[in-house]
Amino acid sequence: MLKREHKPATCLRQEDNWTEQALRFVLLCGNGFFPSLVQMENKGSDEVEKLKTKFKSVWNNLKYSWVFKSKTSFSRNSPVFLLGKCYHFKAEDDNGLPEACSEASDEDFAMGNVEAFRKDFASRVWLTYREDFSPLPGSSLTSDCGWGCMLRAGQMMLAQALVLHFLGRDWTWPEALTLQPLDTETRTTTAAKRLVASLEASLQSSLRSSDSEPSPGPHPRAQGSAEEADAHLKEMYHCTLVSWFGDMSSAPLGLHRLVYLGLTMGKQAGDWYGPAVVAHILKKAVKEAMDPGLAGITAYVSQDCTVYSADVVDCHKAPKAEEASSETPNTPPVAPNNNRAVIILIPVRLGGERTNPDYFDFAKSILSLEYCIGIIGGRPKQACYFVGFQDDSLIYMDPHYCQSFVNVSTSDFPLQSFHCPSPKKMPFSQMDPSCTIGFYSRSIEDYEKIREELSKLLQPSTKEKYPAFTFVQGRSRDYDLSAGLSPEKREWPFLRTTDRTVTTSGDFVLL
Repeated sequence: MLKREHKPATCLRQEDNWTEQALRFVLLCGNGFFPSLVQMENKGSDEVEKLKTKFKSVWNNLKYSWVFKSKTSFSRNSPVFLLGKCYHFKAEDDNGLPEACSEASDEDFAMGNVEAFRKDFASRVWLTYREDFSPLPGSSLTSDCGWGCMLRAGQMMLAQALVLHFLGRDWTWPEALTLQPLDTETRTTTAAKRLVASLEASLQSSLRSSDSEPSPGPHPRAQGSAEEADAHLKEMYHCTLVSWFGDMSSAPLGLHRLVYLGLTMGKQAGDWYGPAVVAHILKKAVKEAMDPGLAGITAYVSQDCTVYSADVVDCHKAPKAEEASSETPNTPPVAPNNNRAVIILIPVRLGGERTNPDYFDFAKSILSLEYCIGIIGGRPKQACYFVGFQDDSLIYMDPHYCQSFVNVSTSDFPLQSFHCPSPKKMPFSQMDPSCTIGFYSRSIEDYEKIREELSKLLQPSTKEKYPAFTFVQGRSRDYDLSAGLSPEKREWPFLRTTDRTVTTSGDFVLL
């Protein structure tokens, strides 16, 4: 077994740091924080609600920064699938290696496809909890800690669709392998200090107003050779794509925009969002995006686990020329006028109270397809973004990690916090049955191939009596379905609770 052991000294230092900051927090409360709050409430001050909101926000920031750094183990003897790509960690000449080889050092891990897998995974766009951004629509919240995990998971799935659209499945970020492991101890100490500082500041002044937000999008740089120009063009697409998900009101696919669209469905900032509701919010966000770079792509959400082929084909057909926006130099190219790419989102339920084991193989088959953009769901009470699997464990990206706001409107903004250095795994048996499956279809021809391939996977068997979803010809209106049903009525929510056990993994190891 190749496994890294936890260092007890590190855990003790974490506990010491936490104890020190907790004592400071208690002293702060004892020195008049709560009496001051009561006094302000008695006076009917408008600052009370702001202060309560701030307290809740910084507490969540601390909660989701206080994580135990665990290691994710991968087997050398089983293939690993990541969004349609297959990786083998076992070296070609490793068949006859003696048992002692299992005790090799970390330097020996660079065998088979380990490095390729690491680079591929770290190149996926990672969107997590953030703090210190401008207040969200309809609220005074400046962080989504504790409630925005499903929105973040949806953003990650949408980002993967855009990576396929503009950069292709083979694209990887050149700096992916330079990412540093998440520093839990530093994050914990910093978060605790920030909690105390924020509460102290809240007693002295009101929340500061948000700064002006320039339009997103990096500025082009000088180009050199053809190879450098191509690399720069891809990196420009990469930066622009990430900027669309920025935590500012001007970002077309950012949290502020998604929360605003959620208001039309009866959801507010701070509410819990389910995978089906998020699918409909993503559809609206893509459809209503004004950025010219997004004119060549749209989204479709299935109805009652049914994909209506004619509706998808209609989505592929681009709007009339007068309705389409003109392309600008700093955005990725728009699709031809006779065709648009379509992001197909399918909310499903894979069982009753728990995921039915009969659907495990189906989920594996789905994640083995290159046009699959993943699954948003999670375990009960905790959302995440599933991107692959090994054996009977899902591989996922975790949004439950609080990071600071990044101003994506500036040129050359840092990209490191938008990429995750370490994958996480969980057994299929822990997967919540409510989820949304995503696919990317570049053209009508591609959709026909996707439909045919998925229809074969969805054929009922003695093991799977009911398919997860179906394809039918025609349009939804041909079947006299009510188009007025709200997404909430189609939603299968997770059980809500405020008690969450959160872990953030560091490096992964091979077993």
